[in-house]
Amino acid sequence: MTTDVLVTGGCGYIGSDLIPRLQADDRVGEVVVLDSLASGSPRALMGTVDGNLEFRRGDVREYGDVESAMRGVDTVVHLAAITGASSTHDRREETVAVNYDGTENVLRAAGKLGVENVVFASSCNVYGRATSTDIDETVTPDPINPYAETKLDSETLLREYCEEFEMDGTALRMATNFGYSPGVRFNLVVNYFVFRALTGRTLTVYGDGSNWRPFIHVSDAARAYKHAALEPGEWDETVYNVGSSDANYQISEIADIVDEAVGAVDITYLEDEHPGPSYHVDFDRLRSTGFEPQTTLREGIRDIARRFTDA
Repeated sequence: MTTDVLVTGGCGYIGSDLIPRLQADDRVGEVVVLDSLASGSPRALMGTVDGNLEFRRGDVREYGDVESAMRGVDTVVHLAAITGASSTHDRREETVAVNYDGTENVLRAAGKLGVENVVFASSCNVYGRATSTDIDETVTPDPINPYAETKLDSETLLREYCEEFEMDGTALRMATNFGYSPGVRFNLVVNYFVFRALTGRTLTVYGDGSNWRPFIHVSDAARAYKHAALEPGEWDETVYNVGSSDANYQISEIADIVDEAVGAVDITYLEDEHPGPSYHVDFDRLRSTGFEPQTTLREGIRDIARRFTDA
């Protein structure tokens, strides 16, 4: 017996890596993609369109679009969201509508239609500017932007709906993504630094570069969502930090690693600028699922550089 999976936001950065992984797994029957194409592109699905892929253009803010796409599926991976945390200060209303109201539409439809499992894309960004290190899932989050606020509030929705409708549900507090996928984004620090370094531009670090972030390659993020979607029994907690404890880096270190891997670049520190969130995260709980990341930061940086420079 196979599992039919709906992926919201499937044309995005992670979704474009996740879709072919689901299609290649014998445990998966049909894959349905729901995407508004507001930020994603059909280009992300090139090479994946076959008889087992159904694409629905729709918006998670529209309940009818969500319910229609979800009919007949067993599991939902809910990736659709307004991303780019710092930009959401100027997009609060839209961020709430997509990230929170859209998630409620997904959960409401899942409950109504008897979906067995919902995997929700949350973020380690919910921890804000934490002074402690090795933050685990028991630490009280302190979101400092609308993106993180809506992710945290949506985790509460997930708990409530899963309890009411007796669904499996897991929120993956993902580390900051980097690396190549067909839907690659360049508003993420590692990818952006690599592009700037390759084109001879200065790497700008806001603050003194001491703020911490955990990182995970986009392919590992996709593998985690697939694992949680197809093996929910292994993910028996409602919330997991997803990343590697060895991949917590200060932003100044990222600039130095890009400099080493790509070639000599100028690095400028704007210490009067706000450096944004800072969180050094513990991922011990993740080990119990049997999942672990595979691609290191340096490997991912070298791979992006090759893709830009190889003819």
